[in-house]
Order: sequence, then C-alpha cells, then structure tokens
Amino acid sequence: MALNPPGEHGPYAAEVRHQIRRDVQENYRFVARQLNTNGVRAVSIQYDPDIWGGKQGAYILDFVRDLTVPFVVTLHRADRDLTAEQAAIIAELADRAGAVVVMSRAAQAVVSELAGANRSRIDLIHYGIPDLPLVNSATAKPRMGMQGKSVILTFGLMEPEKGIESVVQAMPAIVLGHPSAHYVIVGAPRPDLGDSDREAHEREFASLVAGSAASKHIERVPRYVGRTELAKWLQAADLIVVPSTRMQRTVSGMVAFAMAGGKAIVATHTPYSTEQLAEGCGRLVAPDAPEEIAVAAIEILENEDLRTEMGRKAYERSRPMVWWKVAAEYRRIFERVADAGQAPLARSVGRTPAHPRVFSQTSEPLVA
Repeated sequence: MALNPPGEHGPYAAEVRHQIRRDVQENYRFVARQLNTNGVRAVSIQYDPDIWGGKQGAYILDFVRDLTVPFVVTLHRADRDLTAEQAAIIAELADRAGAVVVMSRAAQAVVSELAGANRSRIDLIHYGIPDLPLVNSATAKPRMGMQGKSVILTFGLMEPEKGIESVVQAMPAIVLGHPSAHYVIVGAPRPDLGDSDREAHEREFASLVAGSAASKHIERVPRYVGRTELAKWLQAADLIVVPSTRMQRTVSGMVAFAMAGGKAIVATHTPYSTEQLAEGCGRLVAPDAPEEIAVAAIEILENEDLRTEMGRKAYERSRPMVWWKVAAEYRRIFERVADAGQAPLARSVGRTPAHPRVFSQTSEPLVA
C-alpha cells in the first residue's frame, strides 16, 4: 500500500496493490475496507504527522476506524513536545492497535503516558540501520575525493531546524585548531517545505558560507543520495555532527546511521542522542552553540585514539539496530498480533479515548 502526496502516483512495484491519495479523506476508508476482505493477516502502519493527510495526520484515524484487520503502528514522532492533536491521535492509535512500536526508551516513556491501560502493547524496536563494515576513514576517502582532509559530515534532508548553520559558524575556529578540517553537508532540501521557505533557507545558508573565513573548507552536496553513496560518505567521515535544534526529539535517523558507520559523533543533547551516545559513544553539545561544537570537534580530530575509541563504542552499541535484526523483531510482533486476531480492536470500536496528558500545547508540530 502506498500513500501518495498530491501530484504523485507511482509507478510502484507489483507488490503495491493499493494507493491512497494523501489529501483525499475517503480514500483512507476505501482502502481499509479493501484490506479487510483480501486475506491480509496484519497491517503495518508508519505514523508521522507530516506524512499522513489531515490536520497533524488525522486522516490515519479514518483508516484505522474502518480497518478490522489487526494492525501494528510504528511511531516516527513521539516527542516530548507533542501538540494536543498529535497526542490525541497517538492515544487513539494505541487504543486500537495490536502493538505500538517506538524506537527509543524516551519515546516509550512518552507513549506510555498517552496509552494508559494499553501500555502493555508498546514494543521498543530500534531505528534500523545498514550493517556496514567498520573501516578506517583513510581507506574510504579517495573514492569520495577527500584524501588528505579530516572530514566532518552532516547528512540528511536539509531544513532550518537541521542546525547546520552552527557548524558553519564553528568552522573558522575548527580550521584554526585543525587545519585539514573539511565540512561536508550531504542532502537535498526537504521536499515538503514550501517553495518560498526552501529557497529562502538555501539563500541564507549560501550567504553564510560565502561570508565565512573558512568557506574553502565547507562543501555542499545538495542532492538526495541513495543508500550506497551515503554508506561511502559515512565510511569516509572522521567526525559526524548532528546539530539539530529540535531538542525534544526521541528518534534521530542521523544519529543512528552515524553509529552504523562507527564514527565519532558530536550531537545536540536531544532525548535520543543523550540515550544513544551515553558511555563514551559521542559528545553532547547545546543547540546553536558553535563554540561548543568547535571545542568538541578539535578535541576529537586532534586525538586519533579518542576518535577511534568513540567510533568503536558507537559501532558496538549499534549492532542490535542493524536491519536484519530489526526485521526479525518486526516479524515476531506481526506474528503475535496476527495470531491474537481482533481482540484489541473489538474493545475499541465506537469508543473515543479520554483526552491524553499533553507534554506541550504548542500550536504547530515540529517538522521531521
């Protein structure tokens, strides 16, 4: 089943039997009724309010209310500053689902508050990562044109909350302390940003780089890179910086993938990075703090033993997160929910959950 943004409709592989037009509410009910009758034993739903239609992704509730097949919902957004609408949606999903999957202990705590009596259905499965070999960055740099450089890497979809400006501001001090430092930003602008917002951010960032005393040490790769190319960048990096300014996030694909590469990591102290980078797996800094980033980066780049040990610890900590292990965990849950049948759904049909405890009353959601 595919969920299509406006103007997109595939093509998809043969396995995709149904498509939902994201902003057409009736499509959700129609596809749910189709799944009820075609022999599906369980449905896997990935919930992020920025992906589903309706306010805060509320159309997902139209889908699950008409679905009689047991389902598992994976929450990609279970932050500590959920809006009232997001919290209410998660509470109802938890009430109706056969299982709710979260990707960190911090997210588990948030969802436990919302799920109430249904918290026994919450499962923790890590954010999935590629099973990369642990390699010395010097062996991977030539194929990326980075030989002779100490590569600092940030990657992923670009947006204002990415926080890359603070790293650019830190680069003059980093280069002064470690002259071979070279900052590479890999990733296209986030596609769901409005055209004017996206263009304004790109202009402001380009101006910031051009005005930097370290501009020759900053490189932008402004496009989407696939899994294979991203793996090459991870292996070529000496240090990965995750400077996000979204301080309540309970999951970060960038932190998880950085750990997969076995690299030293500097990250802002979100709940997820604090959880994953404990016990010497990385350095935590405040948001919008170029001075702290510079100090941490110089320390790590100047000390090969520290850098190697930090990367090794992050790599070892990430082993339960590799895709094949995550897939095995999901299979176990799917089988459990399918075997249990519709018991959770039968208790919930026609019942609206009590208003959940809300961690913040912010009027707008954060963008993933």
